Parts: sequence; C-alpha cells; structure tokens
Amino acid sequence: MHDVFVARLYSVATMAREHGGGPKIHQWDSTRNRLTWILGISGLCVLFYVLGAWQNTAAIPKSSSNLSNSGAQCGNPSNTLSSNSLDFETHHGVNINDTFPSAKRFPACPMNFSEYTPCQDQRRGRRFDRGMLVYRERHCPEKDELIRCLIPAPPKYKTPFKWPQSRDYAWYDNIPHKELSIEKAVQNWIQVEGDRFRFPGGGTMFPRGADAYIDDINALIPLTDGSIRTAVDTGCGVASWGAYLLKRNILTMSFAPRDTHEAQVQFALERGVPAMIGVIGSQRMPYPARAFDMAHCSRCLIPWFANDGLYLIEVDRVLRPGGYWILSGPPINWKKHYRGWERTQDDLKQEQDSIEKVAERLCWKKVIEKDDLAVWQKPLNHIECIENRKIYRTPHICKDNNGDAAWYKKLEVCITPLPEASKTEEVAGGQLEKWPERAFAVPPRISRGTITGITTEKFLDDNKLWKDRVTHYKHIIPPLTKGRFRNVMDMNAKLGGFAAALTKYPVWVMNVVPANSEIDTLGVIYERGFIGTYQDWCEAFSTYPRTYDLIHADGVFSIYQDRCDITYILLEMDRILRPEGTVIFRDTVDVLVNIQKIAEGMKWNCRIMDHESGPFNPEKILFAVKSYWTGEPAEQ
Repeated sequence: MHDVFVARLYSVATMAREHGGGPKIHQWDSTRNRLTWILGISGLCVLFYVLGAWQNTAAIPKSSSNLSNSGAQCGNPSNTLSSNSLDFETHHGVNINDTFPSAKRFPACPMNFSEYTPCQDQRRGRRFDRGMLVYRERHCPEKDELIRCLIPAPPKYKTPFKWPQSRDYAWYDNIPHKELSIEKAVQNWIQVEGDRFRFPGGGTMFPRGADAYIDDINALIPLTDGSIRTAVDTGCGVASWGAYLLKRNILTMSFAPRDTHEAQVQFALERGVPAMIGVIGSQRMPYPARAFDMAHCSRCLIPWFANDGLYLIEVDRVLRPGGYWILSGPPINWKKHYRGWERTQDDLKQEQDSIEKVAERLCWKKVIEKDDLAVWQKPLNHIECIENRKIYRTPHICKDNNGDAAWYKKLEVCITPLPEASKTEEVAGGQLEKWPERAFAVPPRISRGTITGITTEKFLDDNKLWKDRVTHYKHIIPPLTKGRFRNVMDMNAKLGGFAAALTKYPVWVMNVVPANSEIDTLGVIYERGFIGTYQDWCEAFSTYPRTYDLIHADGVFSIYQDRCDITYILLEMDRILRPEGTVIFRDTVDVLVNIQKIAEGMKWNCRIMDHESGPFNPEKILFAVKSYWTGEPAEQ
C-alpha cells in the first residue's frame, strides 16, 4: 500500500509538472505551487519510510523470552523478519519426520551414508596409490558423484553430553562402534558402559592416563605459563591428549586418518574436542607456517626419517620459532620396549639415529630425553641455520617464500624460511604475547604490515565489531551463553574476531579461511592463539557428519555463488551440523532469499532478521535451526 500511495503521489506530481507552464505572468505562482508539491511529497515519503522501518524493527525480539517452538518453515514470507518461532533448545526425542511439506524436499540418504565423509571415502580412496598414504588423503567426488540427499542420524541419536562431561562420556547410539573398545582395551582408549562410552584418558604411550602424561611433559617444558597456546597432535587417536590439555588453556588441532581405527576423529569431536580427518602423506597439512607452539606424536607410526626427512620438515614448517616437538613411542626408550614392539634393537637404534640426524639438519636443538619422552626445539630464527648450509647442503632453504600456501600443496624436501632477523636472540616474525593476552593483542603479521590492507586500527575496530555482534547474537540465541553449544565453526573467519568474542564461553571455534581468499589471514588467527584450517567450500570439509553445534557463515555465499552450486554447500553444512544445531548466515538480502529457497527442503526452521545496526543496513542475518530427525532402523 505504501508503494501504491507513493506511485500515485508521483503521478500527481508528474501531472503538475506537465501542466505547470503558462503565460509569464503566472510563472511565480507556478513555481510556488511546484515547490509546495515537492515539499509535500517529500514529507509524506519520509513519513511512510520511517513508519515502515519502525514496523520491521519492532519485529525483532528485545529479550530471549520471546523465543518459542511454534514457528513455521524457512521461507514463510509472513514471518521473515521475526525470530519468535525459532527454538534453539534440544528436543531429541520428538519425531517430526512427517511435518515438512513435500515440495522441494530433499530425501534422506540411505542409512549406509550415516557416516559418509565425501572427501575421505574409503571406497574412492582405493583408486589411488598407497605409497606415502596418498589413498588416505583428500579425494573429493566428481560432479557426477555428488549426492543430493540428507545424511541421516542413527535411529536412536541423542543430544551429546554437555562440556565438560562430554570429555569423558558419549552416547553409544550416536557412534555405534565398539571396535576401538576391543582393539585398544589394554591401552584404555575407550570403554563401553551400558548405553554410553567412557573415555578414561588412556593412550598407547600413557597407560596412567593423559593427565599424568601431560604432567610428565610439563616437568620438561613449560605448559602452564601461557607461552604455549596452540598445539598439533599427529595421529591423535580419540584425542585424549588434546582433551586434557584444554584445562591448561592449550588448544590442540588433533588429526588422524579415516583408517582401520574406525571413527577415532568422530569420537574426538563427539567429546567436544577439536579434531579433523587428516594425514601427513604427500601434501602439506592445511595450516599456515609458524602456526603451532608445540607438535606431538605419541606412537603415531609416521616414518619421520623417511624420504629425506620430508615429514619432519613439514612439522618444522608449521612450528613457531622456538616451538617444541615431542616424541614418545618407537624408537624412544627402545632399550626398554623393543621386545614389546617386536623389533630388533639395531633396527630401533638406527631409526632413532636417523631422526636425530634430520632434526640436526633442521637446526633443531634436542632439549631432553627422559624415560619415554624426547623433546626437540626449533630455533628462534634462521641466522645460524643459513650459515650451517655450508655444512649441511640438504635440506636446503626453500626458494618459494610462501610457507603459508597449504591447500593441496605438495611436500618439498626444503626448509621453509623464517622471516629475517637481525640478531640470534630475536624471534623471527615477532614475539607473541602469552595467553590470554594473545587473543586481543595485535598479531605480529599485522603490526609488521605483512597482511595487505590490514592495519592495527582495522584490527582493533574488528575486535569491537565482533564483540557487538556476539552481544546481539546472545539476545537472539540465549543458549549461546549456557553451554548449549560446544563445537563451533566459522566458515569465513577473516581475522578471527568471532572466535575472540566467544573466548569467555565454553566453546571452541574451527576458524576456516577459504582457500581462494584474496587475503590470507589464517596465520593471524593462529598468532591470536586460535586454531583453524584452509578450505574450499566447493568441496566437503574433512570431518564426520553431525560434528558441529553452531556454524557461522559470514559472506560465504557471496564468495561462492558464482563458483559452484550453493545447494551442495548447504547440503554439506547440513551433513556436519548436529540435529537441532544452529546456523547464522550474514549476507545480502538476495543471497539469503536464495538460501531460504533451498533450506525449505532441508528440514530447517529459519528467519531473516535485520542487521544489528538497524533496518537501513543492506546486510541481513538469517538464523536457522536444523530439525531433529533420524534414519529408519535397518530391517532384520
């Protein structure tokens, strides 16, 4: 009605303008009438615009008490600016399979897809070379292999335990695999207790538990003073090492391949512990250079000395200057364990000697070897290492200076160069603050001007921006502050501001930087003490289904809408989102409308709302909740 009224006013104004001419004696009257019309029309336009804006703003709830579970489907035009009907709580016993309209509805995949990992599909992997574990690397489906169905949860799926209880328990029905509880029974990885799994915290090399094992490490290097914040665990098992480091404020990127140890990474994420499917094979790990303060291998079975030390060279790339590498298991303390490992003493001694030589050529210093633990340290800079190339001609310093390039990047037998330093005690690339100050301190990559277009002022403004945005989210999603969410993903993390604004809540964030981004900011995120990975969202993410509680997508679809079919991105989000999980989209209205059209068939409830700054901002926010539904039990 407002648009029709304005159109009529415009028509009248046009008529007035067309008939406003006349003899010169009437020019002043004509001009005065024209001005009167213009002022009147302008005033009415402003009045109706303000009234319309007020109506839209009034639809946004001012408190969490307005949220209920009586909402309609995505795309309901009568409610697109209200969150009144969104329910962010869990109701995992409710069966709502038949409440969705059949139009544009995506079917459920067969139950044998319940744990489908598109880019680590074991059947597809068999087509590739087994050398250097190439067959366990990412091999994503071709276009004609993509599926257009929804991955079903197991028939008796339950909402996972809340953190910190989830560290020790998981529902058996969510991951119905007993293999590890049998295979690793002696090592105390996992035990079945009735309707749940219990994780005692054991590991192959820490039968006394991860806590005691970490205390042993802490006696060798400082783990509690804030200088070590980020860690990577290669071959992580069920990630007990990373799980128990969390109470020491150390955030670990745990990864392991999808192999015969069925669902180990899935168990880690079900526990609320950061993890990814991954392997050190022929390609770089998908993390930037100088990312981790500490790297760890506990009987991870990686041949560190093989291929001219190629795998240890890759660990060197991702370690920060002064970072530590910790090794336990073969060949460390081989004199005690060689019989249990069923290997000869000569074989194990030769392996350890080979590792020592590679570490020495990388300019690492061996800090200590005590009992079952050995610790090496990377140098603070490469001043002496460059000089040592006169003695050790291999591995040479890489000529390609882009150590951050890590998306489908082949491994090379060369040392990734550190930023230049002027004296031997200087930390190459800049000294980091200790945690927790590190989260909001200006990262060296920014203060030194190495990130194009990002200044200290922009970084500080970004921190304030995300603090305000998360405050706004809390009003819309009250469970955000009450432990409802644990595993969070930011699909376009930029400077990591969203993760930083969530530090006071019991969540961790997988910060994703799109591999095709014009500005690579993942190194900045790691310098802030957070973790993340590179990812091309035209492909599937390296995780199991149902592993994230909350997904944040800021401008993702504007980036990818011209690169690939966004339907598959949404289907991938549905795959990795837990039942009754939440998604926050930020984008332009036209993009969000397209998302709504697809979400209609994905059993999601969603609402488009105004930007937190008000209705005049062209960017809008879409809040979505994935409905609870499960697959059908297999017929006997």
